[in-house]
Amino acid sequence: MAISSFHPPLRTLMGPGPSDVHPRILEALGRPTLGHLDPLFVGMMDETKELLKYAFQTSNELTLPISAPGSAGMEACFVNLLEPGDKALVCVNGVFGNRMIENVTRCGATAIRLDFAWGTAVEPAAVEAALKEHGDIKVLAFVHAETSTGALSDAEALCGLAKQYGCLSIVDAVTSMGGVPLLVDKWQADAVYSGSQKCLSCTPGLSPVTFSPAAVAAIKARKHPVQSWFLDMNLILGYWGEGGKRAYHHTAPVNALYGLHESLVMLQEEGLENAWQRHATMHSALAAGLECLGVEFVVAAEQRLPQLNSVYIPAGVDDATTRQYLLAKHDLEIGAGLGDLAGKVWRIGLMGYSAKPENIRLLLSALAAAMLAQGYECDASVALAAADAVLA
Repeated sequence: MAISSFHPPLRTLMGPGPSDVHPRILEALGRPTLGHLDPLFVGMMDETKELLKYAFQTSNELTLPISAPGSAGMEACFVNLLEPGDKALVCVNGVFGNRMIENVTRCGATAIRLDFAWGTAVEPAAVEAALKEHGDIKVLAFVHAETSTGALSDAEALCGLAKQYGCLSIVDAVTSMGGVPLLVDKWQADAVYSGSQKCLSCTPGLSPVTFSPAAVAAIKARKHPVQSWFLDMNLILGYWGEGGKRAYHHTAPVNALYGLHESLVMLQEEGLENAWQRHATMHSALAAGLECLGVEFVVAAEQRLPQLNSVYIPAGVDDATTRQYLLAKHDLEIGAGLGDLAGKVWRIGLMGYSAKPENIRLLLSALAAAMLAQGYECDASVALAAADAVLA
């Protein structure tokens, strides 16, 4: 069997990630490859670190992209900060809180689980009560922007509680970076990880991380070696450290880092506050249109993540049939529900380059057509008018 080159169609990506990749980033990915220790590439690495500090709003020296997806960024935070016998309080309000539990147990630490209803934010009062009950917690871990539900938690309050009760905070910011305020230094967050494929609109495969001085001190004070050689920050720093000769650790994904660098340059050009406002405005327009279609949100407005819109599937409308229709007829992708919400919700992404008016109009008109084809009564023109009123 002869296999020829793969040429994917041009899709509009409005699921939970990846998001649409901007043409500038696609062009950057195709630039000539340099050696991963080339002086010019090392200079770009330093620029990338500075750009990430801006995106994270931090002055942390230990700020860099892990050469792997956001899941590796998550693991890097846990394996570097937790040792056998440690205790971690993990807040679970969706799929990704469960993944944090997995990381804690694989470190040989004890996970103290604190559950919240899916579709709601983590409640600081409940977290404080748990911290009071368990006086020897080393790490408080929570998801800032829960991608499985679209709930946004109060990271400032939760990181403040971690400081108040003498523990470190680990924050999942995979979906929040670039889309909503993420103020690492102001909030005193200790270990934060994100992903390249959400609001940064880069390709999947890189995970920005940042560690506070308190987190670095904890890493240096470890009694046991970090269980992951590849994710040991003591070793990675030899390659990503400041100035001087770089020690070989791994062959960095050179062209992927070109793409991340370009995406961060674009974020800097737009301005963080402008990017946050753009995502908020696009969400408001989408929400106005969906309301006219009779589609209801899972998350209450005050806890809702603007770049990940989790909505209930109307009665009489089939999940898979609708998503297949959108893909086949409109080259449009939205996401299915996960875990407890599988088959009950759609997840509509408005992230990065995907968060623009033409995508909202496409989604509303295509979704209305898909539901009409199944006998569900709705009017696309009314939904479009409502969205356009917000955009105007």
